[in-house]
Amino acid sequence: MWLSSRWAVEGRVRCAVHDTIEFEKRGIPAAVIVTAVFSRVASFQFSAKGMKDHPYVEFPHPVSNLNPDQMQELTIRYVGEVVRQLTT
Repeated sequence: MWLSSRWAVEGRVRCAVHDTIEFEKRGIPAAVIVTAVFSRVASFQFSAKGMKDHPYVEFPHPVSNLNPDQMQELTIRYVGEVVRQLTT
């Protein structure tokens, strides 16, 4: 199981999508987490790599301003979605 969660810049989103695709090709479930501002990048990258409509988890943007407690609360809200992507 691989969970790729890179939020910083578009280049990292491209890497996260690439990593996810490579793991899934090998039969290893994978999920990408992006913030809303990078969702178009993730969609484009999945489409460009032949996996159009591949799901990803979308957090609200920004997250860099959250303190640890707020980030934990946000993350807990999305655990179910991540688990669904890794198990379907």
